[in-house]
Amino acid sequence: MFSFFPDVASHELTVNMQDGHASQAKCCWAEESTVISASSDTTVKVWNAHKGFCMSTLRTHKDYVKALAYAKDKELVASAGLDRQIFLWDVNTLTALTASNNTVTTSSLSGNKDSIYSLAMNQMGTVIVSGSTEKVLRVWDPRTCAKLMKLKGHTDNVKSLLLNRDGTQCLSGSSDGTIRLWSLGQQRCIATYRVHDEGVWALQVNEAFTHVYSGGRDKKIYCTDLRNPDIRVLICEEKAPVLKMELDRSADPPPAIWVSTTKSSVNKWSLKGMHNFRSSGEYDNDCTTPLTPLCTQPEQVIKGGASIIQCHILNDKRHILTKDTNNNVAFWDVLKACKGEDLGKVEFDEEIKKRFKMVYVPNWFSVDLKTGMLTITLDESDCFAAWVSAKDAGFSSSDGSDPKLNLGGLLLQALLEFWPRTRINPMDEEENEVNHVNGEQENRVQKGNGYFQVPPHTPVIFGEAGGRTLFRLLCRDSGGETESMLLNETVPQWVIDITVDKNMPKFNKIPFYLQPHSSSGAKTLKKDRLSASDMLQVRKVMEHVYEKIINLDNESQTTSSSANDKPGEQEKEEDMAMLAEEKIELMCQDQVLDPNMDLRTVKHFIWKSGGDLTLHYRQKST
Repeated sequence: MFSFFPDVASHELTVNMQDGHASQAKCCWAEESTVISASSDTTVKVWNAHKGFCMSTLRTHKDYVKALAYAKDKELVASAGLDRQIFLWDVNTLTALTASNNTVTTSSLSGNKDSIYSLAMNQMGTVIVSGSTEKVLRVWDPRTCAKLMKLKGHTDNVKSLLLNRDGTQCLSGSSDGTIRLWSLGQQRCIATYRVHDEGVWALQVNEAFTHVYSGGRDKKIYCTDLRNPDIRVLICEEKAPVLKMELDRSADPPPAIWVSTTKSSVNKWSLKGMHNFRSSGEYDNDCTTPLTPLCTQPEQVIKGGASIIQCHILNDKRHILTKDTNNNVAFWDVLKACKGEDLGKVEFDEEIKKRFKMVYVPNWFSVDLKTGMLTITLDESDCFAAWVSAKDAGFSSSDGSDPKLNLGGLLLQALLEFWPRTRINPMDEEENEVNHVNGEQENRVQKGNGYFQVPPHTPVIFGEAGGRTLFRLLCRDSGGETESMLLNETVPQWVIDITVDKNMPKFNKIPFYLQPHSSSGAKTLKKDRLSASDMLQVRKVMEHVYEKIINLDNESQTTSSSANDKPGEQEKEEDMAMLAEEKIELMCQDQVLDPNMDLRTVKHFIWKSGGDLTLHYRQKST
């Protein structure tokens, strides 16, 4: 599996930081001047927060890194994710790393049987807890990497975890809609809180570990007294499911809480007046009593970019129309991996109709919107299904020819343009080395595909058929020494065939039958099964009918011409095409076909049935 994100710059923690993550990131402050971040690009990064640059990139994880935990007293960071591994990092070691000296060894905790989505470590660094789709809490001692216990009780993914300072109690929030309080000494759940109607995805707790703030799928944020769950307050209602929360700990009690949701903005909600908790005598621990929100508007909003929520792949299988959360419509070019045009707040369905063309190109990629961005995936099974002519694709040839181009092949070559292996034909390696030694520049080797390029910051993902990520990088980074070595180990053979060996796939063939139309009065022919490229235009079939089947007598035209006036081959072809269109009609399902159509378009839009395509011909009436 080969995926990429069109028109997405690398993720940056702040405006002035460079070399950011290529996808969604989590971060924690390791100390005043250092930020540790982890991302769905599978990396952990160490940042100098004052100077605003990435000090080191750690590539130990093999899949999305979904959780970080920090033990302040021990200066220890833990990271975990979809590869089911937990890695422990010494902050002092990480901050000593440089771009040239970034070799680091780390302890690891193994034993999780499913993807990890939550992680917690107490400040003293004596206990670490993980939550996963396994629906259990697993507990370790990070000092010895020894397994301590496994806690059962939740019935769905454990999405959020919190530990008290000494590591004796743990709070967990789950997609099963409950919050549970666990005693690690007793190795059991000591309280279950049913505050939310749906999954609990985010938790925060005060310093005294007496009040829990919770949010999740139902968009509501509550504060609940752990000692008396009947005492709770609805802080606010967000406009989208809550993903993460962070208390402002500048004072006690906390003055505010920051909230991020599935929308891209981050909201700050005031907690003033929280001491006047509403107590409901009718509350029976099952959310049946409606509460009035403490706040109706956020105190502050940090606006983010809009996320894409709807898309439509146009018939040319090259362009995509999208609609985002602000109802803005955009036009994307998949081949060039970028946005072609912002159309503004136009009617989405009307724009689809306006851009419809009766042309059929086979599906050669799939689209995913789970990240709020376009994610284009290329699979070996159908990546090379789409052939088009250069002219139809809008690519001009310097010699005036109209070569056939494979869209998937061209895109793969563009995405790996910076990988050194794609720039040298294996047959020419010795010659290129000689030229390099002699100081000559090798101009014969074509970079990319020779027709177009993709933005250098395009994130690229290699993954297995089951979805597990093998390697992620930015398009421009494939020329780096480390990335190039990893690509050598990761890039599948079917991609190498196209990008390195330049072996384009074979054309797609389409079988069909040719018969005289019933209105022509001609006898039905023996059904011979024909085969041609699915890009063959109807006019070429008409020429075949005119020349080979109807066999009109053109000898009078040719004998009247002298040898000196004999037309050239190109003129003959043009004359034959003109005569065929003047004399012949080609039909499918009794519909006269446009000579510019190709066979795959005829089969998709007009034939519309199983079995081999059948075309009928007849002479036009004079």
